[in-house]
Amino acid sequence: MDIRIDDLDRKILSEMQADASRSLEEIARAVGSSKTPVWNRIKKLREAGIIKNHTVQLDAEALGFEACFFVLIRTSEHEASWQKAFLKALHERPEVQEAHRLAGDIDYILKVRVKNARAYDVFYQALISEVRVFNVTALLSMEELKSTNALPLLDQ
Repeated sequence: MDIRIDDLDRKILSEMQADASRSLEEIARAVGSSKTPVWNRIKKLREAGIIKNHTVQLDAEALGFEACFFVLIRTSEHEASWQKAFLKALHERPEVQEAHRLAGDIDYILKVRVKNARAYDVFYQALISEVRVFNVTALLSMEELKSTNALPLLDQ
């Protein structure tokens, strides 16, 4: 569905990105509108697939997931069957928070959140037992400086 987004839609989306748990009344007040038009716009944005789902953001460290690794993967395999097996392996592992196919020397980058280095090794051993990779480099994040899923909607 092709949909046009106006300034009010952007304001609503920005408010929801900041805290989607707020009431419709609070969001409407924050964007300078009333509840019914805001509800109708949110419904339209959901139907168009712009609003995908509502989740909660958990504190990984508070839950014991203290290690975040960025895993760089190079492969010499590019056949459809390998890619299918690789995607299956990624989707079956909840430790993989993000996975991207890249242009350049590195084929894939993964963001992997685990409790510690030993847990990363268990993840790594399982992954390489399922799919052949040419080279894997794991980079441990020492400190998270910024993390957001929010899009810069109001800067457009």
